[in-house]
Amino acid sequence: MSQSLLMPKATAVWLVDNTALSFEQIAAFCTLHPLEVQGIADGDVASGIMGVNPVQNGQLTREEIEKAEADPNYRMKVSEPKVRVAAVKRKGPRYTPISRRNERPNAIKWLVRNHPELKDAQIMRLVGTTKSTIESVRENTHWNSANLTAMDPVTLGLCSQIDLDLEVKRASKDAPAQHELNEGTTLLTAEEALARATARLAPEGDAGYEGEGGHRAPSADDELDADSVFAKLKSLKGNSEEK
Repeated sequence: MSQSLLMPKATAVWLVDNTALSFEQIAAFCTLHPLEVQGIADGDVASGIMGVNPVQNGQLTREEIEKAEADPNYRMKVSEPKVRVAAVKRKGPRYTPISRRNERPNAIKWLVRNHPELKDAQIMRLVGTTKSTIESVRENTHWNSANLTAMDPVTLGLCSQIDLDLEVKRASKDAPAQHELNEGTTLLTAEEALARATARLAPEGDAGYEGEGGHRAPSADDELDADSVFAKLKSLKGNSEEK
């Protein structure tokens, strides 16, 4: 069956009282044991349950009943719902099975270590924990902090990989963009480039060096003038050619 049947025992009571279906057919449709359906017919089972008409609630058609009554080997199918109801979004922390609740501190430690960009509310949604527990694990004040081991919450079955990736993606969007460039890839301004080119013409370690034309190599504190620097380079080149 593609859809689950509502109130199977109450539906079986109605089918026993209002149709000529066999016990096996009713049991297959209501997901019950044939002996249980026989007990309903004998009054030994579900004696206080009022029958529910599956035709009225849209889970079975009259044509399906007639087809099953004509063929004992036919098995009825639950009708497809005419209206699709959107799934209700879960609110609050995720429910964690009791058998896995002891693993939540280990999962929190893994999340704090590997995804520090995650907010406490996101960790709470992923593993179904509390803010105080997250703080105690992060600050190593948890009562069992000495025995905690960072473990992937997906491996522990506390959340799915899709949920984890979604929360990490959200946290990355909220985090401020950081553009950290290495020193070797930093672009120099025109003034800095000219200063470095002039400094290479002077002997190393002599900040007050004066060239043959009486020109002193500019220090880092001097204001650079592009025209004077190029004139200086031309004079140095002319002196070298005369030699």
